[in-house]
Amino acid sequence: MRPTPRAETFPVNTPAASQVFTTVLSQGPLPRLEVARRVGLSPAAVTKAVRPLIEAGYLVEGVDEEARPALGRPANLVRVDGGRALFIGVKVTGDEIIGVLTDLCCRIRVARHLPLPGRDPRTVLASIAELTQKLLAETDGSTAPVLGLGIAVSGDVDRAEGTVRYSPFLEWRDVPLAELAAMTTGLPVTVDNDVRALTVAEQWFGAGVGLSDFAVVTVGAGIGCGLVVHGRVVAGAHGVAGEIGHVTVDPAGPLCHCGNRGCVEAIAGEAAILRQIREATGAELPDAEAALALAREGVAAARDVYARAGEAIGRGIATVANLLGPERVIISGEGLAAYDLFAEQIRDAFVAAAFGSAAQCDVRTHPLPFDEWARGAAATAIQSFIGPDPSR
Repeated sequence: MRPTPRAETFPVNTPAASQVFTTVLSQGPLPRLEVARRVGLSPAAVTKAVRPLIEAGYLVEGVDEEARPALGRPANLVRVDGGRALFIGVKVTGDEIIGVLTDLCCRIRVARHLPLPGRDPRTVLASIAELTQKLLAETDGSTAPVLGLGIAVSGDVDRAEGTVRYSPFLEWRDVPLAELAAMTTGLPVTVDNDVRALTVAEQWFGAGVGLSDFAVVTVGAGIGCGLVVHGRVVAGAHGVAGEIGHVTVDPAGPLCHCGNRGCVEAIAGEAAILRQIREATGAELPDAEAALALAREGVAAARDVYARAGEAIGRGIATVANLLGPERVIISGEGLAAYDLFAEQIRDAFVAAAFGSAAQCDVRTHPLPFDEWARGAAATAIQSFIGPDPSR
C-alpha cells in the first residue's frame, strides 16, 4: 500500500493572496497588471501576493511569445503550475462510487469506478478507502503530493462540519463523513453536496468562469440547483439553498418523497418520469432508459410525460431567475439524455414564468458525465486547500 502523502499547507493565507491565486487558476494565464485589474488590487499588492507563490512553485511566470506586441518586449504571463499538487475527488451514488485523480488545475489524470456493495456508512467508507488507494497508486513516479480528498454526496450536507445530515439515496442521517474518511485515508477531507461541488467546478473551471452570479441546475435522479451569488457558492443558513427540486409548481400534482405535492422533482425526476410513463402506457418498463426509448419511438403518452417534465423544470428555473437574477443558468445532469424531448418546453415555461428582464437570463445546457461530478468533489478539495472553508 502506498504511504500517505506528507501534509502540506498553502504558502499564503491572506484573502488577497487567495483571491489572486484563484483568479490566475480560473482565468489565467494573465499578466500581473491584468490580475491587478481583475481583483481590484494595486500592482504592488499583486506582486507581494505572487512572490511566495512563485517561490513555492504554485505559480510560474514566463514570456508569452504569441502575445508579443508590435513594439516592445513580449508580455510576461503568470500561470498556475498544475503539476505542483494532486487531488482526489469521489462522487458517491446509490450503487457505485466514481473517483478521479486531478492536478491543481482540476484536470482529470485518472478516473476509476467501483461498484458499491452496500449503502451503510461502514461499507461506503471501505469502498472510498479502496478507491483512494487505487488512485494514490496511480501517482507512483510523481513527485507531486496528493494534498486533499473531496467527497460529493447528494442530500443535506454540512460542509463546515463535514457531516451528511440527510441523504435520501444512501438513507443516511448525521454521518460525520469528513472525520471518518480522514481517519480512513489519512488525507485532509472536504465533504459537500454533490450539486454544490459541481457548481464549484463550473465556477472555477467551466461555464461559470468569470461570472459573479449564476446557477447550475441538475436534472436526473433528482432535480438540484447550485447557486453562485456575488462570486460565492451559497448554501444558505441551513445548508439547503437552491433546492428547486422541492419548489411546488403544481399544488394538485403527484406526491413527492418530501411530503409535499407537485414539486419539480415529483414531476421531472427520473423515478417520477418512469412511474408516470408506466401509468400512462401500461407498459412494463424496467428502467429510465426503456422509458426514454418508448418516448423516442413516438408513443404520445410517453412524450407527454417528458413535455410536462420540461414545463416543471422551466418553471423551477424561472423561480431562480426571478429571485436571484443570475447572469446564466447552466442545465446539466444525466437527465439531459432526454433533452430533445423537453428542451422546447423548458424554454417556453421559463420565458412565460420569468418576470420582466429575468427572461434575458442566458439558459444553456452543459452535459457532463459522472466523472465530472467526481471532478467537482476534487474542486472542493482544491478550494479548501487554497483558502479558508467558504462555508464558514
